[in-house]
Amino acid sequence: MTGFRLLLSKKWLGYLGVVVAFALICAMLANWQWNRHEEKMAVVHQLEQRYDAPPVPVEAALPGASSYDPGAEWQPVEMRGRYLVDETLLVRNRPYNGQPGFAVLVPFQIDGGRVFVVDRGWVPTGNDQDAPDVVPAPPTGQVTVVARIKPGEPAVGDRTAVAGTNQIATIQLSEVQKRVDREIYSAAYGQLLSEDPTPATTPVKYAEPEIDTGLNLSYFVQWIMFAAGAFLFLFYVIRQEQRNSRADADEAAEAAREGDARVADRPRRGARPRTRARHDDDVEDEILDAVSR
Repeated sequence: MTGFRLLLSKKWLGYLGVVVAFALICAMLANWQWNRHEEKMAVVHQLEQRYDAPPVPVEAALPGASSYDPGAEWQPVEMRGRYLVDETLLVRNRPYNGQPGFAVLVPFQIDGGRVFVVDRGWVPTGNDQDAPDVVPAPPTGQVTVVARIKPGEPAVGDRTAVAGTNQIATIQLSEVQKRVDREIYSAAYGQLLSEDPTPATTPVKYAEPEIDTGLNLSYFVQWIMFAAGAFLFLFYVIRQEQRNSRADADEAAEAAREGDARVADRPRRGARPRTRARHDDDVEDEILDAVSR
């Protein structure tokens, strides 16, 4: 049976359908892995482009109170004004290098503008209470601040602010707005990069984030190889089936030829044995034999 006819048989059409379905599943999984890889690489590229970029005025990066462009994440922005120290907030459950602690949020009143929330850094949990032992104070008076833009965080599960304290669960800017009796930038805040004047002590500054690109690209290649391997395996099985079919056909043809030869050599039933034609010499020899006797 030829390869084309073999594929048209019901059994092999079923095998082909299974392989195609498997390859489609592999293709979908490969596409998902590729998209995940592209997303991570986009984050890496943005971090490389924005993290150490020159600072721009905060009004240029955030033209409106609720405006935020995801492409501006990590962009340094510069502003001048004063810290609203009395409105300082602590964000709970912020581990750093494996140690529990808090993020220190201080609203910053921009000269002639809105309030921008600044994350000044991290402080550890106190030794005897669920609060920092010390929170370094920001500079007083007129201050020039450079901070990197970050989007506000959503609420997390049932985490809520602790009543009667200045602690909140996440950097949820709508929650911060309730604590600050002024208009704030409600979609983005900033991680502190520098302050001028520089205070004697500051919270621990955050290290540059490390983006784990993971193994998505390797998984993408693996799924493509699985899909291709399925078709190669089917092709191998078909070739083996063809070889076996040809071998069986050759054996049947050889057996048929041998059978025809045996039939041709076998004498017909009821047929007389062939006798040699008698010549004159044979007759004369018989007469001479009879006389001599």
